[in-house]
Amino acid sequence: MSAPQVKTRLLSQDDLIQVGVQNMPECVDVIEGVFKLLAKGDYLMGGPRENEHGQMIWFPEEKRFNIPVTGPDRRFMAMIAYLGGEYDICGEKWYGSNAENKKKGLPRSILTTVLNDADTGVPFAIMSGNMISAMRTGAVPGVAARHLARKGATTIGAIGAGVINKTCSLAIAAGVDTISEAVVYDPFPAASKSYAVEMEEKLGLKVRVVDTIKEAVEAADVITIATSGDAFPRIETEWLKKGTLLTMTGAADMDEDAFHKCTLFADNWKMHQAFIADGNEHPKGFTALEVIAPSYPLIKLVNDGKVKESVIRDLGPVILGDDAGRKSDDEQIIFVTGGMPVHDLAWGMTLYRRAVEKGLGQDFTFF
Repeated sequence: MSAPQVKTRLLSQDDLIQVGVQNMPECVDVIEGVFKLLAKGDYLMGGPRENEHGQMIWFPEEKRFNIPVTGPDRRFMAMIAYLGGEYDICGEKWYGSNAENKKKGLPRSILTTVLNDADTGVPFAIMSGNMISAMRTGAVPGVAARHLARKGATTIGAIGAGVINKTCSLAIAAGVDTISEAVVYDPFPAASKSYAVEMEEKLGLKVRVVDTIKEAVEAADVITIATSGDAFPRIETEWLKKGTLLTMTGAADMDEDAFHKCTLFADNWKMHQAFIADGNEHPKGFTALEVIAPSYPLIKLVNDGKVKESVIRDLGPVILGDDAGRKSDDEQIIFVTGGMPVHDLAWGMTLYRRAVEKGLGQDFTFF
């Protein structure tokens, strides 16, 4: 008896655009559903803790053979997961990144999303992953803003004006229907101008470009940080106005008092606990986590015994109604993220189903 054919559907970025990969309001709704599954425990990620962000190659600091050496934003990762609920799939995001790519006309990160049958392991879809990842990354602070922002919030403060903070801003506006303005800071004026044009065009927002981080933070009801490079943006605690929600898709340089003054939420604290365990085992020491963990300022304080884990709450229970979330309009909240492959799987599967319905993509026979 001959074995059945194993076929995989290849989906390009153009295919995904045709089935709505850039539809941020829908993406926010899908990612909100994933947070419900996280809160219920209907998921797995890598490692014995079932919550690893991913497995990363740590490139050496000095040349060995022909192995690439480390550099800004250089990493190669496999991010694996199982997601239950309506999805019931395994999958992975393959993630290559190098800041030097831009000199070659390439994006900093080049990503691939793979969807696998949870029972057999058959890879039934291989998909261009850059837009999937950018949208799901942005959708996370959008979900957080929907549930944790002050009622009547009007202003986004964007620290960083690259692709990811554009998607974060799109998502925050999708999650909070009272948003009417954005204030943006980026050290590169051209990036701020690009952000302003896109937010004005896509959302009809009034956008103000400012010269300092302080101006963007002081004006904001919802702050989104998404920067790259070796230096974290500096934010003083006194710049945060009453009722502010600070979402950290990228890390910030903040004093310890901010993490005591503000209420602390995480996308999935178990993943950040796995970061802490990895940091304590790393030959280069805990500071090696600065490269991969946007939550680094908080997990460093937890690891040093300066912040108790018991005060950090997850977003999922808020969405399920098991946690009241924000308690007052004056409450200041910090929301930390880390990036989870379960989100890529959910958004990728949503788009894959639609692509199959429309007959898009190309089938590839493994054997």
